Amino acid sequence: MSKYQKRTYRDIVKNSHLKAFKVSVKETDLAVYANQPLEKITTDLILQHRGYLEAYINRYPEFLHAMIPWPVSGPAPDIVRKMAEAGRKAGIGPMAAVAGAIAEYVGKGLLEYTDEVIVENGGDIFLKCRQPTVIGIFAGRSPLSLRIGLRIPASIAMGVCTSSGVVGHSTSMGKADAVCVVSHTCPVADATATAIGNKVRSSKDIRKAIDFGKVIPDIEGIVIISGEKMGAWGNLDMVSLKEKG
Repeated sequence: MSKYQKRTYRDIVKNSHLKAFKVSVKETDLAVYANQPLEKITTDLILQHRGYLEAYINRYPEFLHAMIPWPVSGPAPDIVRKMAEAGRKAGIGPMAAVAGAIAEYVGKGLLEYTDEVIVENGGDIFLKCRQPTVIGIFAGRSPLSLRIGLRIPASIAMGVCTSSGVVGHSTSMGKADAVCVVSHTCPVADATATAIGNKVRSSKDIRKAIDFGKVIPDIEGIVIISGEKMGAWGNLDMVSLKEKG
């Protein structure tokens, strides 16, 4: 599991009618929005799904550091299978999907107690809300950071995951300020954001990186920000956000 790092981008989600709370367990640090405070249930869900994952890693330590798709053979927890499937689709190791997977499994668990939920895990978001929700794209020092948002439709469970080569704790071989991917499955969005980000060394790589990502199954849309440049593709409802300051 990755080392804990303080989150500096928690203003990417604005949803004033929901109750906001934070829950941390080891490296997992979630910001959650729900109809009511659900800290205990959220903690239990994190422990449950981290437990499944940690038990598998104890049995197969190489899973933790695999940089290529992981072949699951024999019994495995559902979260491991979903991460491995996401890695296969994106052509990358399964741990590239871990933050999105935890966000989705915790979020789906919370939906048994609340009819709306947003779970943010290191910039990777699972959400299902009764009204359209705007998610800002944090892109570090880029002048476009938090100037662009994605409006996610109401009543649809979605994953909105962002990878950066210059911000955060995740491993990236690229230099993109932000690669944001939208999908109906959060692990796939997470793994794909990492895989696309690995292709971006400068703004000149935006077009080819989008061409790479748009053929990955289950992807709804892609936004890439590199410096002052941005590229986008897919079924996206993009909105301009107010200037920072």
